[in-house]
Amino acid sequence: MSTLPIESTAPCPCGRARPYADCCKPLHDGAAAPDAEALMRSRYVAYVQRDADYLRASWHASTRPDNLGFDDPQPVWLGLDIKAHDVLDADHAEVAFVAKYRMGGGSVVRMRERSRFVREAGRWVYVDGDVG
Repeated sequence: MSTLPIESTAPCPCGRARPYADCCKPLHDGAAAPDAEALMRSRYVAYVQRDADYLRASWHASTRPDNLGFDDPQPVWLGLDIKAHDVLDADHAEVAFVAKYRMGGGSVVRMRERSRFVREAGRWVYVDGDVG
C-alpha cells in the first residue's frame, strides 16, 4: 500500500498548531526527533499516512515487527492527545497518549498507551508500550 500524502501547508495531524511542513514532515524526511514526544507525534502521523518505512526506521530493532498489517483494513485516525512526556534520563523517556480512531462506520475508539523510547546514536526510537 502506498503512503497517503499530506499537503505541506495542511495542519499537522499530530495535534500541534503548526503546518505539517513545519512539524512532522522534517522528521519523516530524515531529521532526528529532538525528543521522544516529537518522535511519538511523528509516528502517529506516519500511521495516519500508512508510512511503513518511517515506522520501521523509527522502531527499535529488538522489537520491530516484520509486518505492520497495512494490507488489512485500516482505522481512520481522528486525533492524538499527549498526556505525559516523562524524561527518565538522557537516553530514556516515556510518552503517555490517547489516540482516537474509527474502524469503518463503528464507534470512536480511544487507544491509550504508555510508550517507551530510547536514544541510540543520537536518534530517538520507539521500543514498546503498554496499552490500556
